[in-house]
Amino acid sequence: MVTRVGMLGMSDGNGHPFSFSAIINGYSDSGMRHSGWPGIYDYVRRRHGSEFGVGDMRITHAWTQHAEQTASLCRAASIAHAISSPSDMWGEVDAVILARDDHTSHLPLAKPFLEAGIPVFIDKPLTLDLDELRWFTPYLESGLLMSCSGMRYAKELDACRAGQINHGEMRLVRGTIVNDWERYGVHLLDAILPMMPSRPISVSALPTDHDSLVVVMGDGVQVHIDALGQVPAIFRVEMMGSQHISSFDVTDNFSMFRRTLWAFWRQIVEGKPAIAAVETLDVIRTLIAGKLALHNRREVSLDGFDNLL
Repeated sequence: MVTRVGMLGMSDGNGHPFSFSAIINGYSDSGMRHSGWPGIYDYVRRRHGSEFGVGDMRITHAWTQHAEQTASLCRAASIAHAISSPSDMWGEVDAVILARDDHTSHLPLAKPFLEAGIPVFIDKPLTLDLDELRWFTPYLESGLLMSCSGMRYAKELDACRAGQINHGEMRLVRGTIVNDWERYGVHLLDAILPMMPSRPISVSALPTDHDSLVVVMGDGVQVHIDALGQVPAIFRVEMMGSQHISSFDVTDNFSMFRRTLWAFWRQIVEGKPAIAAVETLDVIRTLIAGKLALHNRREVSLDGFDNLL
């Protein structure tokens, strides 16, 4: 039995359709080498063959907005069917991966599949619109929809997640990342919030030239997140407590993506959310609140969002 999966869409600067498909299907050396994604080719070719494959999933169909790009994707990851429209997946796939990170495309592309009861994974960020989040919520709760950043599953944070590091009383948490809050803040929120003992209650913007925000948790601990714009690659999480201070640089994209895809496969098989819906909602609500805080330069309370969901 094979779980047939459709790979849907492509967005500028985001090679996830190639990396996700390669992790699931394996890859063609020639196809990936000439795909235009040298970074992905570099890290997949360094992995052992045993690390490829995710449950019984197989990417069987692919569609992007451009036929040549679709053909390149199919060559790179041995995908059998390059299709000309998302609707060509109807009746042909058991699940869909929407590996685009341009959030405005997510609802129109995912809606027909979710309404038909087909499980969907949506790349981060799920949305930056509260009305769309309201629409997605029942599907998150039912286990038909999964959406997160791979940093939720980063292996560099395993010891911290497992409680193997005694930080004592947490004083400050800091996350630092490239690019901007709207597109990349979700990475740090997905990495940090699941490790916190309380939920976020407010977001404020700091007066800096880059996107710098403070997320206040229910227990009073502050999470400072800096999206530095165009700088050398940095994906860093720092946990500062009374007993221990830790710093983690997240660099293993392959492992985090593979773990994410395994979680999605388990969600398909078990029919229940791999991530509690409230956790996804907290991440996206905080992301939206941060967008408002940056725009209005004021503290945004997450309590005010509750009546909208």
